[in-house]
Amino acid sequence: MEGLRIGIVGIGFMGGSLLLALKREGVSFDAFAIDIKERALKVAKERGIISGGDTRLEALKEFEPELVILATPVRTFRGIASVLRDLLDKRCIITDLGSVKGEIVYDMENILGGRFVGGHPIAGTEKSGVEHSVSDLFKGKKVILTPTERTDKGALSYVENLWKTVGAKVEYMEPGLHDYVFGAVSHLPHAVAFALIDTLMDMSKEGGVNLFLYPGGGFRDFTRIAASDPVMWRDIFLENRDNVLLALEHYINSLSKLKDMIEREDGEAILEFLREAKDKRLKLEEF
Repeated sequence: MEGLRIGIVGIGFMGGSLLLALKREGVSFDAFAIDIKERALKVAKERGIISGGDTRLEALKEFEPELVILATPVRTFRGIASVLRDLLDKRCIITDLGSVKGEIVYDMENILGGRFVGGHPIAGTEKSGVEHSVSDLFKGKKVILTPTERTDKGALSYVENLWKTVGAKVEYMEPGLHDYVFGAVSHLPHAVAFALIDTLMDMSKEGGVNLFLYPGGGFRDFTRIAASDPVMWRDIFLENRDNVLLALEHYINSLSKLKDMIEREDGEAILEFLREAKDKRLKLEEF
């Protein structure tokens, strides 16, 4: 992978980190970014992450990229793809960094054909913005690729090699299964974190005390992800609606079970509930 010409649509934390990771690995490339925020383009250029950029998608045509990475909120993908279809060389490979796949992958293939490769790096923080980009974000982390029968094998190999170059561990997953899995292990925790903040806002008003003045370490750790980009998460919740609703239903059922045990003052049942949860959480350290 030498002398790459990379176009990136949405130069934020994730996209900036990927370009920095490639730079760290000594990959020779030229990157051109498209972003609606001129400040993001300015910061990315000042940090040497990109050589140039523009607020117009059409500017990619002159740059002639061989790879385009979509790093915008997932609900923008279809519209962007519709513009890129006639803008880019037919050999240009297109992939993304979004955390919802499902119908998006099939819609993107209908627009772009087999050169689209769905990708989801399992990495990140609650921070957003290219100024927070780091070069080691993907080292040792999983990246899920979601090929279908239509995916071009050459494009898939190209994207897989890109991620392996920055030290990521690549796995394949069917798009629908991907959304079921991450609806539970990623989208649900974010929904819960946002809802917990909302709960304390309500209780602060009701009790006449600012509960946010007394957060412990557990509260800070648990709600850290509620500082994530609201636009990105709005799109994720809506695009993966069915799986998020299913996960929330299971979570509400679990809360109801615990609530019932507390109401009944069933100490043994509470203890068993907590022990099972603790044992399962400890086993996470084995993976």
